[in-house]
Amino acid sequence: MNTTTASSAAVSPEAPVPPSPSVWRAPELSMRWWPVFLRNLLVWRKLALPSLIGNIAEPLIWLVAFGYGMGALVGQVTVDGTQVPYILFLASGSICMSAMNAASFEALYSAFSRMHVQKTWDGIMNAPVGLDDIVLAEMLWAAFKSIFTVTAILFVMLGLGISHSPKLIVAWMVLIGCGITFSSVALIFNALAKGYDFFTYYFTLFMTPMMFLSGVFFPLEQLPSVVRSVAAWLPLTNAVALVRPLFMDRWPEGWWVHAGVLVVYAVVAFWIALALTRKRFRG
Repeated sequence: MNTTTASSAAVSPEAPVPPSPSVWRAPELSMRWWPVFLRNLLVWRKLALPSLIGNIAEPLIWLVAFGYGMGALVGQVTVDGTQVPYILFLASGSICMSAMNAASFEALYSAFSRMHVQKTWDGIMNAPVGLDDIVLAEMLWAAFKSIFTVTAILFVMLGLGISHSPKLIVAWMVLIGCGITFSSVALIFNALAKGYDFFTYYFTLFMTPMMFLSGVFFPLEQLPSVVRSVAAWLPLTNAVALVRPLFMDRWPEGWWVHAGVLVVYAVVAFWIALALTRKRFRG
């Protein structure tokens, strides 16, 4: 009797393994993202000055070369029925482009180095910090690097007398949201990348066309109607539509639509980036 019972127990099937949770589940976030953010800040602090110079040099070269050089040829540009100097038109668009570039570079190259090359994320997850908190910290850190760069550029623009509108404070807040949006989008490509070369697709097929289709260098009215319809839903287009009137000391029309587009991009992109990152670490 005892032998039969023991034999039955020996051949009994194992308990079923519970299924793995879906990578598309809701984000599981806590305040443990803050030590990860602080860690990145402490590491970056050693190279803050070279990093700042590198981030603001290129947009300022664009501003001076095109703003003053081409601006002398173009003169005035019509924006919503109002004539404005071309350098103001360019500055209000290029600062949004700078926010996009700074956030994207940090969320791509630096985040990929910490995740894949240096294995910093693996080390952090040995502590009681979840992957979701690490991704959130990386997104907020890239947005911080973006707004740090944008703030420096904004002070240079104030020094050049391009705009002294008090509404630039609101524009600064919009640019924070712009940094969050583009850092979230870039983290999607960070999760998909197998190497640094993969980021060429992001810059060539996404960022570069968007720079020329979002009203940074010339009014959107110059584009064909079909292209204009597509450009209206690009995140950089909506960021420029919010910031440019503020540079002109005016409130943007239909601001809730443009702000809503940026919020949707940020939320959806972060969710997708988080899901793809979970999938990568599960594999």
